[in-house]
Amino acid sequence: MARQSDNRFRPGWTASVPDHVVALAWSPDGNFLAVAAVSGPVAVFFDDGKPFHQLAGHSFGTAAVAWHPSGAFLATAGQDGKVRLWDAAVGVEVHALDAGAEWVEKLAWHPSEPLLAAAAGKTARVWDLGGNLLFTTPPQAGTVTDIGWRPGTTQLAVLGYGAANVYDVAAGGAVAHVFAWKGSPLALAWSPDGKVLAHGNQDATVHFWYADSGRDLQMWGYPSKVRELAWDPTGRFLATGGGPLVCVWDCGGPKGPEGSKPQMLEGPEDMVTAVAYQQRGYLVAATARDGRVVLWQPANKKAPKVGEYRFKDIEATALAWSPDDKLLAVGGGDGTVAVLRVG
Repeated sequence: MARQSDNRFRPGWTASVPDHVVALAWSPDGNFLAVAAVSGPVAVFFDDGKPFHQLAGHSFGTAAVAWHPSGAFLATAGQDGKVRLWDAAVGVEVHALDAGAEWVEKLAWHPSEPLLAAAAGKTARVWDLGGNLLFTTPPQAGTVTDIGWRPGTTQLAVLGYGAANVYDVAAGGAVAHVFAWKGSPLALAWSPDGKVLAHGNQDATVHFWYADSGRDLQMWGYPSKVRELAWDPTGRFLATGGGPLVCVWDCGGPKGPEGSKPQMLEGPEDMVTAVAYQQRGYLVAATARDGRVVLWQPANKKAPKVGEYRFKDIEATALAWSPDDKLLAVGGGDGTVAVLRVG
């Protein structure tokens, strides 16, 4: 069960899936919420909480869900070596794509082209909507930990040990950039304008790459490895986890965050598990292992915390803003799904 504090969070609805919520995703029109349970099933709910589809998902476990930008298809990935493409209207599987390795953990639709990327093992693959394999990356130095399309291009960043390699799929997979770095990166995020690639790392640092010039910066001092990254809609601020606080870096100005101190947002009393800015707004939310869901307005320097919700005795594991920024979906370690209204 969960309790609500007196704050900008307002009651919405709750539902449940069989176990630990590993991923959440709103449809582009905000009418549906897809929820993946770590054991495999994927539930799709209407925006009022009523069940819509129950998808089989993946045997041995589902790891990721992603809506096609049109909302017509839902892609899922998991530990059966497959990327599955579902007809969102009827809940029927239309493609089961071989990802090249047993564990498929990352999915990324291109925002404007009919391209779906997935990472499995040491490679990433790209398909079209017909399920045709268009490109497979060369094997990376280690397991691919994350992927992401560079905004405004057909370039795909592939993160693995020692580098973030960027391939241009429209140019037949030609290498567009090699951002070499001796370390183990874990998660990436492109700035909305595509100028900066940030990645969080195993060694408790965050690295920034300025794509066109190749200039890089590194920020350190985190208590733990950094897996949580989120840019604000303007691309000026980057929120990061890596501990019991959310750090917000000001990346504006010619030097970006170099030489600056981040704004430290307090609230969780345990490790942050997910961070997300609103799609178009100025609020940032985070979940934590202690069950807290915290909402901040970072521009309010004196009192940035503006909301808190709490799961009792379970970890808060995932979160996702609706396209209109009015709803925040949160997943729990026991399969609880809470959708909060933001006032």
